[in-house]
Amino acid sequence: MFTGIVTDLGEIVAIAPRGDLRRIRIACGYDAETIALGASIACSGACLTVVAVERQGGRTVFDVDVAAETLARTTAADWIVGTKLNLERALRIGDELGGHIVTGHVDGIARLVARVDFDSMARLTIEAPLGLARFVAQKGSVTLDGVSLTVNEVEGARFGVLIIPHTLSVTTLGLREAGDKLNIEVDLMARYAARLTEAS
Repeated sequence: MFTGIVTDLGEIVAIAPRGDLRRIRIACGYDAETIALGASIACSGACLTVVAVERQGGRTVFDVDVAAETLARTTAADWIVGTKLNLERALRIGDELGGHIVTGHVDGIARLVARVDFDSMARLTIEAPLGLARFVAQKGSVTLDGVSLTVNEVEGARFGVLIIPHTLSVTTLGLREAGDKLNIEVDLMARYAARLTEAS
């Protein structure tokens, strides 16, 4: 479980195909001694399991295996050496819940339709995949590439979010341009509320 508050910016340093899997090595600023084998780390929104970790060249690197389902449902299929990733460690009891409840189970791939920069901020217009737009509500929460955001407005399958200067500087959202793909996870409560409505 996560909150959508990014705590580090990682970089892919190696990718090795292993049958239907891809083993991806990610360099980060976390202390290697604090990362246990089997730990969950959200990588641009996708919850992945650490299968190896070590210090290398003065920095920490950890390995994750990305399976076929993740490759099909997320932007991980497009990741290459040099790709920057938003990282977040899993929540611990007592941690501050600064964003919203995020599972790390990406629902699909959204598209950045337009970006307008002003006053060191950016207003992004996002198009949600078919079937997910109904879970996005004005003033509700959404996760894009692992970042917890508040929805400002909704029109059909498109919605707008405002990115403040801090978020632009510490996440990959500052690098995004119109046409880019983003991992999207809709709000957990919205999903369950819709399911309960359908069931009744």
